[in-house]
Amino acid sequence: MTEPRPLPEPTPVSQPFWQALTEHRIMVQYSPSLDRYVFYPRTLAPGTLADDLEWREIDGAGTLYTFTVARRPTGPPWADALPQILAVVQWDAGPRVSTELVDVDPDDVRIGMRVSPVFCDVADAGITLLRYRPERNV
Repeated sequence: MTEPRPLPEPTPVSQPFWQALTEHRIMVQYSPSLDRYVFYPRTLAPGTLADDLEWREIDGAGTLYTFTVARRPTGPPWADALPQILAVVQWDAGPRVSTELVDVDPDDVRIGMRVSPVFCDVADAGITLLRYRPERNV
């Protein structure tokens, strides 16, 4: 049996992001003075230190920016989750987010591929993790 996996601990600053994920929505901060979205959650806009950050919903669609395939556990809690595809997704809205790819064979992963969000509820903890899978052509 593996150890339990560590989970995020929302802070007062990041709480809107985590709360939205439990509702299967993605809320990201936007800075009107920068005219762009920023991520990770923070109290002041990067670069300008403007106190104008507001939460806005995005659809979470994006492009795979980079990835690595872990064929050995990244830690004891992930011993039964191999291979693990660790990734960075460039949101269409602008910022990048660190995540994990799911529902895809590692050999099929390509930088630049379109990806869409997957909301992974951790029922016991009342938290939802944001993962990504290749975009499905409909």
